[in-house]
Amino acid sequence: MPISPLRIVVSLLVFFGLWQALVALVGLPAWILPSPSQIFLEFAHNYRDYLFQTVSTLGTTLAGFGLAFVFGPLLAILIVYSRFFETSVFPLLISFNSIPKIALAPLFVIWLGTGAQARIAVSFLIAFFPVVIDTILGLRSVDPDALDLFKAMRGSRFQSLMKIRLPHALPFLFSGLKVAISFALVGAIAGEFIASQTGLGSAILIAQGMFQTQRVFVSLILLGIMGAALFYLVEFAERIVCPWHVSHRTVIRS
Repeated sequence: MPISPLRIVVSLLVFFGLWQALVALVGLPAWILPSPSQIFLEFAHNYRDYLFQTVSTLGTTLAGFGLAFVFGPLLAILIVYSRFFETSVFPLLISFNSIPKIALAPLFVIWLGTGAQARIAVSFLIAFFPVVIDTILGLRSVDPDALDLFKAMRGSRFQSLMKIRLPHALPFLFSGLKVAISFALVGAIAGEFIASQTGLGSAILIAQGMFQTQRVFVSLILLGIMGAALFYLVEFAERIVCPWHVSHRTVIRS
């Protein structure tokens, strides 16, 4: 069931109102916990810089997510249809995923330099795995009777993929994409922590070193807004592509 925008606005207003009151009553200094009004003033005074950093992080996130969206389903199809990929590549993928990607970031800096390529690579690797796993689950969860019937009607493997497996796997794919878009943002920030002079991750590191807590909170709030917006954009695309799925039907509560 869609979330009411009015409820979101009211909840945020209540949350920030309580935050403002708490800071005023306790008298916390701004370098420990700034008030929402101080955070807003910081953004208003330097909004051009924050927007530039946001666009930089957004570009890295979308690039990493786009690569995961392209190569994730392709690898999932190969794993489902190829015995070699299932027995050889898939176990390697599982083992590789157990390695914290932040530990690989310095290697990407050595291999790819300190430009956008290293940050995109980290974002892609973190977002890649959930897309592959959820797509494999969707491709394998097709009713065997439907596949047998299609085979009896002399349908080819490619036709069964396009007409049965992929349509059935779409909800699973979008489930993985909704996780992947958040992971891609995490990967982009991790890459900016390691090697970047631009982006919200870099802005957080610089502000932290100078004890400019307001700037840290502005960056965090922008990251939260960006992450929520990207998630709901993927969900909106899912509603367009899979309007028939049960998760998008209107629920009537008694």
